[in-house]
Amino acid sequence: MAQAKSRKTAAKSTLRPQIRIMFRKAIAMGPGKADLLQSIEETGSISAAARKMAMSYRRAWLLVDTMNQCFKSPVVETLTGGKAGGGAAITDFGREVLRRYRRMEAKATASVSKELQNFSHLLTDR
Repeated sequence: MAQAKSRKTAAKSTLRPQIRIMFRKAIAMGPGKADLLQSIEETGSISAAARKMAMSYRRAWLLVDTMNQCFKSPVVETLTGGKAGGGAAITDFGREVLRRYRRMEAKATASVSKELQNFSHLLTDR
């Protein structure tokens, strides 16, 4: 019984709003893309970031490509291979995009925290 209650509490504590920024018909930025940018920043590689997130390289590349097309400047730049291999880097502009997106996430979460807590009572115990 206590285990079921702790699972219920854990599930409800993970409730959070998600923001997706639409640009024309594309999602320019959302939680997955923000996490991917963060992972590229940490790993220095799209493929390593994809592995870290249990995502295919193709999927990660398509997400990066969409972001780069949506914003006025690239958010990720790829580095050509060689003896040291290639890689990817978040641009200064990409860091600014990520910083602003994370700030919007935090503000959204703070602004609806009470309502989200009340809403969580409507969810199933299963």
